Amino acid sequence: MKHIVTPRAIVKAILAATFIGPVPALADDPVKTDDISVFGQKETRQVLTMTRSELSEAPPGYSPLASLQKLPGVFFSSSDPLGNYEWGSRFSIRGFNQNQLGFTLDGLPLGDQSYSNNNGLSIGRAISQENISRVSVSEGASDTGTASTSNLGGSVQFFSVDPKNRFGVTLAETYGSANSSRTFLRLDTGDLGAHTKAFVSLLYSRADKWKGYGPQSEKQLNAKIVHFFGESKITAFVDLSRRDESDYADLSLDSQRRLGWNWDNYAPDFQRAANAAKGIFTGGVTSVDDAYYFARGLRNDELAYMNANLKLSAIARLDTTVYYHHNDGQGHWYTPYVPSPSGLPISIRTTEYGISRGGVISSLVARLHHHRLSTGFWYEYNKHQLTRNYYNITSGDINAYDHFLSNPIATAFLQQFDTTTWQFFAQDQATFFNDRLKVTLGVKSPHVNIDANSLVGNLAAGSISAQRGLLPQVGLNYQLTPAENVFFSYAQNMRAFQPGISGPFSTTQAAFNATSGSLKPETSQTVDIGIKTQRGNFQASLDAYLVNFDNRLLSISQCVGILGCPSTLANVGSVHTRGVEGAFQWSPVQDVTWYNSLTYTSSKYQSDYLDGTTLVRAAGKNVVDAPRLMFATQLAYEHAGFFGRLGAKYTGERYYTYTNDAKVPGYWLTDLSTGYRLRRVLGLQELRFQLNVTNLLNENYWATIGTNGFVSSDPQGQFWTLQNGAPRQVFGTVSGTF
Repeated sequence: MKHIVTPRAIVKAILAATFIGPVPALADDPVKTDDISVFGQKETRQVLTMTRSELSEAPPGYSPLASLQKLPGVFFSSSDPLGNYEWGSRFSIRGFNQNQLGFTLDGLPLGDQSYSNNNGLSIGRAISQENISRVSVSEGASDTGTASTSNLGGSVQFFSVDPKNRFGVTLAETYGSANSSRTFLRLDTGDLGAHTKAFVSLLYSRADKWKGYGPQSEKQLNAKIVHFFGESKITAFVDLSRRDESDYADLSLDSQRRLGWNWDNYAPDFQRAANAAKGIFTGGVTSVDDAYYFARGLRNDELAYMNANLKLSAIARLDTTVYYHHNDGQGHWYTPYVPSPSGLPISIRTTEYGISRGGVISSLVARLHHHRLSTGFWYEYNKHQLTRNYYNITSGDINAYDHFLSNPIATAFLQQFDTTTWQFFAQDQATFFNDRLKVTLGVKSPHVNIDANSLVGNLAAGSISAQRGLLPQVGLNYQLTPAENVFFSYAQNMRAFQPGISGPFSTTQAAFNATSGSLKPETSQTVDIGIKTQRGNFQASLDAYLVNFDNRLLSISQCVGILGCPSTLANVGSVHTRGVEGAFQWSPVQDVTWYNSLTYTSSKYQSDYLDGTTLVRAAGKNVVDAPRLMFATQLAYEHAGFFGRLGAKYTGERYYTYTNDAKVPGYWLTDLSTGYRLRRVLGLQELRFQLNVTNLLNENYWATIGTNGFVSSDPQGQFWTLQNGAPRQVFGTVSGTF
């Protein structure tokens, strides 16, 4: 792909621009709370926030999405212990999976966090976990200004820490199971003397897979600089990420019964993989798809933004962010279906991704009496390239192919997508009756157009648009007593069509021509009503929700994932979701906190659909990968430098077929975190020791389902789309701040 502006040039421009302007005093660091989660007492919608103190007691490098799973309505699964393995991780809120949610970092859009993300990147590649200050989850209704066109069921907003006011160096070393090691180094400049402060951090992590063979590694640089003038602020942020993930084998219910929980790909036993490619099976293997030799995912990302938050007058502020993101990705699969010209019965099949996107987000906020008025827009232009190639191999040495490959022996398809996004919004937040009643009225108007070119192969080309003139949102919050308030929200949302691997262009030209005129973007209508209370050392929330989800598009797999057959899209009409969730946090005695959350969600398809010429009876069936029941509990203790948390979560059964004839059972998962921190010792500001244990009780369980998509039916359990979770893993960390 061609890039008009290089990441290096952008970084230089941002750093140069940051120093422009007058130089008054530095602002104080943001106020932080120590709550495990904050139940927003004045929100007109269901918003839950997790603070830095909770994130810091998870294992270093732990996905912040995994930390959120204790919140009501939130589901997360991953086949690796830290939740960072992108092929084997899934996230959902109230039955909406991650490609129906919105994700942002400091307001910048991250796409939908999927493995084949066409317009963003995972949060772990966007920022190091140690540099996240807080995470806010909006369930049902997102803020109208959220930069996302996929947030049907809510949004997750990540916020980076600001540089510290004082000079300091933080160094953290982690060692643990599966030969894992992680080094994090951060330098805070403090006040540079020009009303400017900055930090730069470096990260290097490495581990083996917890089963099978293959390395996992990540290198990352984050830098942030903040410049103050008057009551205005300019911020710049840069992220550089290099990630190499070795894949776990996708299992089926049948293959797990035959081969066990620890079954994985063949590497480094190339001879056994070559024999299997020829149909010679041993050790309980009965199919060429029970395992492949090896697989990996490579991702290189450069991300940068500059934000100006300007005071225009005593009542008005302007906030504008300009951003750029470049990504190169290759997914390697050693396929037995295509031999190499070298004579080996295996070649490397790749899916290759390219993203070059830039955009602007701007909002104007004015306060007039009891009204907070805001309006703004989001614009993004994204060039995405998707390629399927095959490469020759001459040996089973995986290290010989641990880089971005070139010069393929064959190309199955090559598509290029140009996506233009405009989204406008306006909102009025007003208070009445001495601020006891808060009313939010908002609208947004998304317009997304995709132009697709098919340069090689038989996948579809053409254009498709998704737009809505007005998507309204209404929210109310009324303070019943000084401790209790009730809230109500109603929101309409739309998910735009997606370019890339699972969108409307992932089928044949004939199928696209036959359906594109009748395809409609997915839409949702969400009603949420609840009550919140905060009395001394007790806080709680209880709410019920109803979602009507229209034009639900199912992507139906037509073969095993490694073959890469064109999928089919089926509009199953509506999905109805009804649910209730509650949570409370209580400190029965000093230094002890007990947290619990319970969620019950019923999500069901309302229509049958055609899979080719076959009528699939999906009406009344449960939505795939959507547990009905979830319960989380956590007991935390902190006193005189010692801290500890013991948490457990139950996740109910989940279906992976649209007819609900195949499912995985529910499971409990327990984690432990404990440690001790000393302040002002050995010349350090803080010295910290921490021990983390994931899957404390060493349970066998199905973590991720749908890795190769979902199918209409699998009565014999022979579709390879499941991954089991990691056994007990232990991590120890020593960190110091100078």
